[in-house]
Amino acid sequence: MQIANAAAASGSAAGGGSSAASSTSPRSSCAYPSIRSSSIWTKRARSAIHAQAARTSAERETGGMEKREIQVRQATAEDAAAIARLLHDFNLEFEEPSPGVEALSRNVRRLLETEEVTVLLAGEGPDGLSLFRFRPALWSEGLESYLQELYVVPTLRGRGIGRALLGRTIEIARRRGADGIDLNTGETDTAARALYESMGFTNAEGGPDGPSMLFYELGF
Repeated sequence: MQIANAAAASGSAAGGGSSAASSTSPRSSCAYPSIRSSSIWTKRARSAIHAQAARTSAERETGGMEKREIQVRQATAEDAAAIARLLHDFNLEFEEPSPGVEALSRNVRRLLETEEVTVLLAGEGPDGLSLFRFRPALWSEGLESYLQELYVVPTLRGRGIGRALLGRTIEIARRRGADGIDLNTGETDTAARALYESMGFTNAEGGPDGPSMLFYELGF
């Protein structure tokens, strides 16, 4: 299950100018992170992640040409094939197995039709995506939000696309009444970590003087 790694770092703490980290960073500990009907949630009494509202429509791209807004929209079941291609490329980039675009497309369509996931797409390509879930919270009357995938096409990183996607994700989570957003990312993935921290996310693990949380899963 992957939540945010080098591929997320198209918009960094330095204003969206950082490129993605090397693809040698671990992509995932789960072979098919995006097609399971349920996710493995971080077990925390309360989410320590309360991200600040971030601009999306005001996020601008610069490439030596005129500035333009990064368009982010919510995907529908009709976008399943495009989403599947991005997720397939995501796995291949980090040398993880993929069930293939056709199988991914079927599963993505099912998840979108049953509203088990929310997917945001950026650009006309599309150029990147954010895939996240909600579930009832145990420790409050709100919802828990879990960011499962954040990916930007490698050649388009460094233009603020990841920042725009993450900003819209935060806006939707706030509007839905979520207590916060949880995500996992690699400790060595400094580019992705810089993006998240620049938008208000904090590390909820033990820290330098405390114990670290361990991630377990049981495959079937």
